[in-house]
This record gives sequence, C-alpha cells and structure tokens, in this order.
Amino acid sequence: MSKNELHPKEYRDVVFSDEAAGFSFLTKSTAKSEETIKWTDGKEYPLVKVQISSASHPFFTGEEKIIDTEGRVDRFKARAAKAATMKDALENKAKKAAKEAEKKAKEVADKA
Repeated sequence: MSKNELHPKEYRDVVFSDEAAGFSFLTKSTAKSEETIKWTDGKEYPLVKVQISSASHPFFTGEEKIIDTEGRVDRFKARAAKAATMKDALENKAKKAAKEAEKKAKEVADKA
C-alpha cells in the first residue's frame, strides 16, 4: 500500500450532534452518514449523532466522581493492623500450646 492510499479520500465537513445535551458542532471528518442537517450558515451537511460529547461527558462538565483515595488508604491500613494483631494472637496461642505440651510431656516423664 502506497502513502497515497493511506489517507481517506472522503474528508468533508460533518455536523456531530449530541442530542442528550442539545449540542452540535461542525468539523471535518470521514464519518459516514445517511442523515443531513441544515447548519447555521444555511448549508446542508451530513449529520452524525453521538451519545456523548464534551457537553455531556462528566470530565468536561465537572460532574466527575472524585475518588476518595484517603479513605482507601485508611481502610487498607486498618486491615493491615487487624491482620498483624491476628497474627500476633495466633503466635501467642501457638507458644502457649507448645508450653502446655512441654509441661505435660515433662509430667509424663517424671511419673515414669
């Protein structure tokens, strides 16, 4: 494929419409469309309907959700602390059980 064949041939003015936000804009594109619309300049252009645009996207409208990273960090630290205390409790329980077993073994050996 040669460089001349890489670029699209049907590059033209097209109106993109975000009907949810009531927002339209005219730009150049190769997007195909069966519909047309009369633009503010009085000319008719192909119409491409989009579901989301800068007028309705949460990032551009300022309605984006802010992630509570501080809360996540606090919850992680709390889980880590709880895991550490559980580990210590299990180690203490194991040591106590080992001492009990040692004590019983010594009592059995003393009786024999």
